[in-house]
Amino acid sequence: MDFFLKILMLPATLRKKKAPDYKTRIFVVLLFITIVVLICTAYGLYHQKILQKAYFQKIKFNKLKRVMKIYNNEGHEVIRARLGTTVNYDKALPCLPSDERKDGSICLEWMGRARLYLQFRELSTEVKCYNLQWIALKEAIHPTDCFDLSQSNDHWYGGGQTAESAWPLEKGNHDFAPFITGRVDKHEYGNVLKRYFISSKGVALMVDDITPLYVSVMGVDNKELCLKAKYDDFAYVNRIMKTAQLNYSICISSDMTKLHSNLVDNALWDGLKQEDMNVVNSLLTEPLWEITSMLKSELTEETISNYTENVIALGFLKQGHVLINEFWQKHVGDFEVDSERFPTLEEAITIMHRRGFRIVFSILPFISTESSNFAEAVKRRLLVSERFSDRRIPALTRYKSIQSAGVLDITNNRTIPWLLDKLKTVVSKYQFDAYYLDLGTAYDMPHYYECEKPLINPDQYKTLFINSLQSSVSMFGVNSAIERPKTPTFVSLPQFESSWDGLRRVIPTVLTYGLLGYPFLIPGAVGGDYEAPMTVYHTNYTSELLPDKELYVRWLQLATFLPVIRYTHLPSTYGDDKVMEMARILTSLRQGKVTPLLKKYAKASLDTGLPLIRPLWMLEYNDTACHVVADEFSIGEDLIVAPVLYSGAREREVYLPAGVWKDGIDGSLRKGSRWIHDYKVEVDKVAFFKRMPDDTRF
Repeated sequence: MDFFLKILMLPATLRKKKAPDYKTRIFVVLLFITIVVLICTAYGLYHQKILQKAYFQKIKFNKLKRVMKIYNNEGHEVIRARLGTTVNYDKALPCLPSDERKDGSICLEWMGRARLYLQFRELSTEVKCYNLQWIALKEAIHPTDCFDLSQSNDHWYGGGQTAESAWPLEKGNHDFAPFITGRVDKHEYGNVLKRYFISSKGVALMVDDITPLYVSVMGVDNKELCLKAKYDDFAYVNRIMKTAQLNYSICISSDMTKLHSNLVDNALWDGLKQEDMNVVNSLLTEPLWEITSMLKSELTEETISNYTENVIALGFLKQGHVLINEFWQKHVGDFEVDSERFPTLEEAITIMHRRGFRIVFSILPFISTESSNFAEAVKRRLLVSERFSDRRIPALTRYKSIQSAGVLDITNNRTIPWLLDKLKTVVSKYQFDAYYLDLGTAYDMPHYYECEKPLINPDQYKTLFINSLQSSVSMFGVNSAIERPKTPTFVSLPQFESSWDGLRRVIPTVLTYGLLGYPFLIPGAVGGDYEAPMTVYHTNYTSELLPDKELYVRWLQLATFLPVIRYTHLPSTYGDDKVMEMARILTSLRQGKVTPLLKKYAKASLDTGLPLIRPLWMLEYNDTACHVVADEFSIGEDLIVAPVLYSGAREREVYLPAGVWKDGIDGSLRKGSRWIHDYKVEVDKVAFFKRMPDDTRF
């Protein structure tokens, strides 16, 4: 009986024995998996640490003096910097575990003053980057790093136009100033900026957008480029962080041209339509006619009609775009045509369209206190307000001819629909082709400005303004930017005074802006944009003040090779057959040789982000002579231009990079990698050289 009972109970007994065995096996498997994961993680972290250590071995950092040196793959020093120059404390300690980051970065702290994170990243097989982030631990600390510009054969470029239009940067000299747009005759920087600097040794500095950045280039024997993070009461009044942070990257490569190509935006074609490319090509092939006037009363319908008729009378220049300044309104900010001065503008525009002209109206983000729209904008709170005051009180500023104006608050969600409604109404009635945005610079904002949503800095305003309008209305160009607007919008160079010094500033500015990622540029007017002090002018029978005749011709020679040729004064206003003949010859040269190259490299720019107008070092980065040439440029890789930039000069020095070049004046072949001394350039000639195959011989 007991036997049978045991037989009946056997399955239950077996089940009881199997259960703990099953659980044990699951536990063992999970334990094994955990051990494998831990081993793999440890192995990965170990090798990551070894890899980080290997890369950081290319850096030598003296913690006591805070001097950093970075070496390339060949072991050559490529950059030397003094870090944390405002810390004023010698001993660096490892950060507390709570402040360490799990991203492979190195963390150091200077006792309650500042903390530094240093991290490596590989951008590509050719480009290695080190990110440095300083965090001030006290409000009185302004993190500052300075980079040596005095090393032999090391030259720096980028940032933006400076007061000296320095090319390379070390030729300039200026103290710390907020890195925001302005006028170089009043401030340190011009109308286009980018937080990007690159050296001939294959090093690039890129500062992030939220750093409250100040920049200086100072020194005599030991010149330095210094970056500082500092909040203030205007440029960086809105504190993104509690204390100032300096966050930037140092990227290195053995080839500065490849380094630049890896760092620049190379998808300019994204979202491009065929009609956009048509606009680009029209600007490259046809002139821009800018109708300006100092007084509003001088700009009338008759003025525009007479000007366009004079253009047609030239007979050899295409019609192109007609740019009408903000005086098409009775008061700036009306966004309505002044019917008193333009009684039949609809008909006049129709006639100009039939003649082949495209019409562009300038608009500003400013609403004059005299405008009929000012009261409405105040009532609807569409204007930037006064800080430390009632939000209903608009902050007022001055700009150009406007003595008192409010600024549209582009961060207010109600502002853009209101503005677009008015802009579209004007376009619908008059059927003109596009708007040109005259945005001013950061310093044209009211000092105590306050928007509905805080801005990182005053320059962010123009980016928001451009982006808000670009997809809704046709935009021809902008006169200031810190980010590249979408193609086909062109960016204007700053205004240059009508003088030989103004002429000499054009090439360094074009080269700098192209390097910053702006390939589609509108140069200033032929002969200069405004009257230069103590300049001798030519006066013709119409009593019109004109730039000096020789200056005008030399400027026209240079402009012939730039992306857009821009006129205010017509060649015919001089009443001189030689000036007219020179204009005819240069027009033929542009149409035959220059325009095809501009179109070719416009397409290339959309793919690569590289500029149409390039510095010589983009042709031969290993050639040290190419790094310092500031009065020549190339169109892509095919044509070098060396204009005359001095009064009375009939010869100049010319440098040609490696290769075989065909002389544009006499048709001879020239060997490259050398200077041509005392090269003859008569007043009716311009020096240019076309690249030929290396095996070309006559």
